[in-house]
Amino acid sequence: MTFSVAGFCPHTGMFGVAVSTSSLAVGSRVSWVQAKTGAALIQNYADPSLGPIALKALSDGKNAQATADYMVAMGHGIAWRQVMVIDKRGATAYYEGENCLGTHGCAQALHCIAGGNLLADASVPEATIAGFVAADPQQHLGERLLLALENGLGAGGEANPVRSAHLMVADELDWPVIDLRVDMHAQPITELRRLWQTFIPEASGFVSRARNPQDAPLHGSGSK
Repeated sequence: MTFSVAGFCPHTGMFGVAVSTSSLAVGSRVSWVQAKTGAALIQNYADPSLGPIALKALSDGKNAQATADYMVAMGHGIAWRQVMVIDKRGATAYYEGENCLGTHGCAQALHCIAGGNLLADASVPEATIAGFVAADPQQHLGERLLLALENGLGAGGEANPVRSAHLMVADELDWPVIDLRVDMHAQPITELRRLWQTFIPEASGFVSRARNPQDAPLHGSGSK
């Protein structure tokens, strides 16, 4: 049904997530990131109401494991959820409900966590992690997350053809500096890569316009 990855960059302090699924518009339901706080992925019968709860727990000082435990204690259909959390120190934790679909699993490494359900192969989470770990740590976190997602797809990805994908990264601001969504596409991860490569040269300009509009250069043909 879904495979995804969350990561932390200790060099920049950025948090981010990347996810793909056979359903439409995955970015509207699964991905949650907050600057200086952490990130969460809520999938397998995703409940978007749980994302803000996870971020609030992290913001209140709970670590990744305590946040995952808190969400399990809440109940709220948790037996149908697959939850992954990364905290402000880069520590990770996960929970997989007994009703997770098909082949499912999670994998962890330093500063990253990956998981999926209804997978084509049980190796997908480990392959996703391997893609993140093998990437140059000096690369933008968004690039590393996208490489991880591509590696997971190469290992089989989801059992069904994926149709949507999402890449989101938070830096120092209250809003994500990267929020790229492919809501419906025959090859959403390939399309996400295209969007990323088009967007990243202008990303700093969009931030400048928000923070210091009087000094910000105008990139491209638009002004928004």
